[in-house]
Amino acid sequence: MDKILILIPARGGSKGIPNKNIKKFNGKPLIEWTIKTALESKLADRIVVSSDSKKILNLSKKFNISLLKRPKSISGDKSSTESVVKHCLKSYNNSYKTIVLLPPTSPVRKKNILDNALKFFNLKKLDSCFSGSKLSDFLIWEYNKKNKKYRSLNYDFKKRGNRQSRKSTYVENGSIYIFKSKILFNNNNRIGGKFDIFKMSIFESFELDEKEDWKIIESIHKNYILNNSK
Repeated sequence: MDKILILIPARGGSKGIPNKNIKKFNGKPLIEWTIKTALESKLADRIVVSSDSKKILNLSKKFNISLLKRPKSISGDKSSTESVVKHCLKSYNNSYKTIVLLPPTSPVRKKNILDNALKFFNLKKLDSCFSGSKLSDFLIWEYNKKNKKYRSLNYDFKKRGNRQSRKSTYVENGSIYIFKSKILFNNNNRIGGKFDIFKMSIFESFELDEKEDWKIIESIHKNYILNNSK
């Protein structure tokens, strides 16, 4: 079986929420919740935190996981996550063929969710997969700046129908990505080849991007994750 590497990308800079990866979230630095999820895995061979921040790397030391200093050239606002993954793989001589990407900005994850995702990935013999949640009643519209008009994207508003008659849609929730390293290097993309969606609950689909998100997602995490673990 391929060796599995879990990568937690956590840069120091953040415009939306300053220092968000070390900001306290339900009593712990945000990144600790994702490290905790990674440590639950019995299938992974290595866990790596990649960061340009000494504070983040020092905070992560106590968990006895691998730490990787990220160069400034791939630590800016416009740096791609793919470039961070490539840097990590090359640092370990490309010896890991299955990569699990766990962004710290998605702290709401059920217990043992990671190994469930890996089992799904292996059972389906996938090249890549991403976590997603079913949108049962989200009606999405797009605004066109050129003609200054809106159009419905995931349904036809002229043939509205009821909720049950609409096609199922899924949101790529940004919580878990699993992919073969060859897919990344061949396509410069974490998604490719034979892929599928690993289904998660809708409450696990909230990401911390703006300051306004913090208290809302803390509450979701407390009620759905912390209270259920007691």
